[in-house]
Amino acid sequence: MFYHVKSLQFDARISKPDPRFARILLEQFGGPNGELKAAMQYFTQAFTCRVPYPDKYDLLMDIATEEFSHLEIVGATIQMLLGNTSGELKDLADSEDITTLMDGQEKKEHYMHQAMFNPQFCNESGGGPTVTDSNGNPWTGAYVNANGDLTVDLRSNMAAEGRAKIVYEYLMKFTDDPSVKETLTFLMTREIAHFQMFEAALDSIQPNFPTGVRQGDARFSNKYFPLSMGEKAEGPWNAGKSTKLGEQWEIIEDPEAYIMETKGLKEMDDPKAEKKQPKNDQLSKKLSKERKNEIETAIKEGGNVWSDYDSNSTEEV
Repeated sequence: MFYHVKSLQFDARISKPDPRFARILLEQFGGPNGELKAAMQYFTQAFTCRVPYPDKYDLLMDIATEEFSHLEIVGATIQMLLGNTSGELKDLADSEDITTLMDGQEKKEHYMHQAMFNPQFCNESGGGPTVTDSNGNPWTGAYVNANGDLTVDLRSNMAAEGRAKIVYEYLMKFTDDPSVKETLTFLMTREIAHFQMFEAALDSIQPNFPTGVRQGDARFSNKYFPLSMGEKAEGPWNAGKSTKLGEQWEIIEDPEAYIMETKGLKEMDDPKAEKKQPKNDQLSKKLSKERKNEIETAIKEGGNVWSDYDSNSTEEV
């Protein structure tokens, strides 16, 4: 159940109308890294983890709901930036050639500028926000990532918060309105906060690497193939030990010859990998049982309910 409070989470204001920036800001209303995408992504992810991870369900629903609040802030800011665009359109709706009936050359140029650079506002929405990006591309559910595995989803969410943060950072370059910048700073900062929340939630699930349940093939997890020609670079991604599995990186100096010699990697001589693989297989089975039990022990036998309306508590069961 959602309950809407008409006051904005943040006191969004503008110093003056700016239809040009209103269009740019649409990117965070209906774009691939915007607030609607984030809200729907976290909302969708929450369903599968409600039973095995009720604490993560609470986190996802809280942040999803806050993202709807941010969508409201962005939409309100866009509406304020558009000024009287909606009123002008309504006032001239019955005219055959609205640009010829405007008062003064400046007003005519103002409308034509909006019609040229903001076709969504002038021709589609009548002067209000549209569920599109800044170029008019409609929002799509394809933006939403929900894999049903929290270790995957939480990493995806961290990346989503990072992309949204950088978009707000870029947006600040296109406005000189201090009030708008203040709103963008708030929204950008909440992306930083959410990133940390998702990171902490991921750390509380152990083990969480690799994602999912099944472990990898030990023959391939520590190999580095330098497949781009030219000067070679070295770093912690191909030297020393790997960050998560703690394996010593092995650089395949001549990838083509190595693949030919091993018959397409089928005849590799790697005693360390052969020794490690049984442990990987055991861990896969162990983790499989743990994840399965997390769900099975939490699901009630027979009929099931989502909410307990007879409870004296406001918490769901």
